[in-house]
Amino acid sequence: MTEEYQMPKEEGIDHSLGLLKEGYHFISNRSKGLQTDVFETRLLGMKVICMGGKEAAEIFYDDKKFQRQHAAPNRVVQTLFGKGGVQALDGKEHRHRKEMFMSVMTQERLGELARITGHQWELALNRWTQVKQVVFYEEVQEILSRAACEWAGVHVEEDDIKETTKNLAAMFESAATAGPKHWVGRNARNQVEKWMTELVENIRNGKVKPQEDTILHRFTWHRDLEGNLLSPETVAVEIINILRPIVAIAIYINFIVLALHENPEVTTKLRSGNDRFIQMFIHEIRRFYPFFPFVAALVKKDFTWRGYDFEKGTLTLLDLYGTNHDTKIWDNPEHFSPERFDKREESLYDFIPQGGGKYLEGHRCAGEQATIEIMKVSLDYVVNKMEYHLPNQDLHFSMTSMPSIPNSKIILENIRRK
Repeated sequence: MTEEYQMPKEEGIDHSLGLLKEGYHFISNRSKGLQTDVFETRLLGMKVICMGGKEAAEIFYDDKKFQRQHAAPNRVVQTLFGKGGVQALDGKEHRHRKEMFMSVMTQERLGELARITGHQWELALNRWTQVKQVVFYEEVQEILSRAACEWAGVHVEEDDIKETTKNLAAMFESAATAGPKHWVGRNARNQVEKWMTELVENIRNGKVKPQEDTILHRFTWHRDLEGNLLSPETVAVEIINILRPIVAIAIYINFIVLALHENPEVTTKLRSGNDRFIQMFIHEIRRFYPFFPFVAALVKKDFTWRGYDFEKGTLTLLDLYGTNHDTKIWDNPEHFSPERFDKREESLYDFIPQGGGKYLEGHRCAGEQATIEIMKVSLDYVVNKMEYHLPNQDLHFSMTSMPSIPNSKIILENIRRK
């Protein structure tokens, strides 16, 4: 018989303001204060369980204990995820939809994505050498927007590419905001979903004929477990779930430049072409810098873990950032050190910048390998194919803004080809 204990609890009526003030550190700060990796708090008037660490992640990604449907706040659905997307599915329906995504993440297709991304870097470098300075974050967003649309088979007119980039970026830049910025993201999603829904409808009625090997074609004609085509609106959401996350990789690429600036000793190793070190460096970027703060799920059924009761329907947050900085997992986690990944055993639950668990059976991001491939191509250009000057600017980044990027968005001057 399992002995039951009272779950550690943060006292107080509500701690939503604390979440806004502490951001990425909200869960880990309380874990340290309460000396536990699982505790209860209250956010927006609701009871919420917060968890962090390898063992907590393993439980969190057990689909028999947690569900994703209805877990995400409405403002996140209206901006980041969209209605009916793969993130909110569970069980057989989730696995079937996830298979659709994983079918386009083959080695061959990822190689094509890398090739397209490299081509867009070439074109961008041609432009940058003609101007005095660029805002790197915004420029990389456009590179990735162009690459994502081409890879997915979505044609965008040249006159529309900047607006498309702006709208895709607004979806992830507004997900954790309120007020005017939230409505900018919501309007951006509405615009892109409308465009994409009409595109899917035009494909199905024969007015538009994409190549059959494209993501656009495959998603448009995908059938659910009952053999029915997905609604055009759902297809639109899932195509955006390809495009938007690729544009969001601009956050990591900005941090690549910051890491090189603050750790110049790694540049020589990266230029040596050592594939192993390049992989370690990219992993450390994804571990060290803030990206997703946490992910949400609902307790699927009553269960007990470590003697603590988890009641059905309770919102639960898994601390991604805190787990990637957990001193029980990582030695000196606040120090940037790619070497920490040398000879390190792979784990599904302790290195979780884009979620944990398995790709098909769980909710780990289907695009994780795409992220790594795009980062490799981008790193190669930054380190080996261009020279630039980093002028004085505000390179600090917030641990309360989500997502977080350097305040200056990284300004580069006097860019030249090597």
